[in-house]
Amino acid sequence: MAWDWQVFCEDTIERQPVASCFGKGGDITYLDWMLSAWGWTVSVSLLALLLALVIGMVIGTLRTLPDRPMVVRLGNAWVELFRNIPLLVQIFLWYHVVPAVFPAMRDVPGFVLVVFALGFFTSARIAEQVRSGIQALPRGQRYAGMAMGFTTFQYYRYVLLPMAFRIIIPPLTSETMNIFKNSSVAFAVSVSELTMFAMQAQEETSRGVEVYLAVTGLYIISAFAINRIMAVIEKRVRIPGFVVAGGAGGH
Repeated sequence: MAWDWQVFCEDTIERQPVASCFGKGGDITYLDWMLSAWGWTVSVSLLALLLALVIGMVIGTLRTLPDRPMVVRLGNAWVELFRNIPLLVQIFLWYHVVPAVFPAMRDVPGFVLVVFALGFFTSARIAEQVRSGIQALPRGQRYAGMAMGFTTFQYYRYVLLPMAFRIIIPPLTSETMNIFKNSSVAFAVSVSELTMFAMQAQEETSRGVEVYLAVTGLYIISAFAINRIMAVIEKRVRIPGFVVAGGAGGH
């Protein structure tokens, strides 16, 4: 079977070719649709990543507080809860169960519910990375801060967290790439992202090879862009000569 890439230049209603491959006068081509779906994928992923970073940094830090066993237990409970429930199940819980239990959530768009589900799921993984990064630092870092008269907040803010952030950039890069890939489960609640586009476009055009190859290419481009951005960040924040105790890696 010959490949037909012109399918992306057809409008989605009458399946007639459009010269520029971009719809005009209200017509939408499959290329328009795919790029819109890519935009939804990027939007879901970035918002979920922002939510996951904020919550993950807070929970991960709380899990390392000295002499706060109850806070540590609550942080551990958060991580175990969201890390051990499959992401697809969490999305269904947010989409079907949460609005039933809290009627005020019934008018919340499915897009937002997916951001919550993906963000909370990823926050548990980032929290574990933050905890590991802080605990990988030599104890002398903490004692030095205390000796300078810093409060707990201050030596976390100015000493521990900046160093831990540098340690966790490599696993954080992988987590950021994963969040883009995990966003594909949003199709289950009818969010028009790349995977939903691919499924529907394949059914309408019977051009599964072209559609899925194009969508795969967009996922690869997204992952490569994330990898390059995080590599630049890691290079800019690297501390020359700093090596984590125990051979965790050099930064």
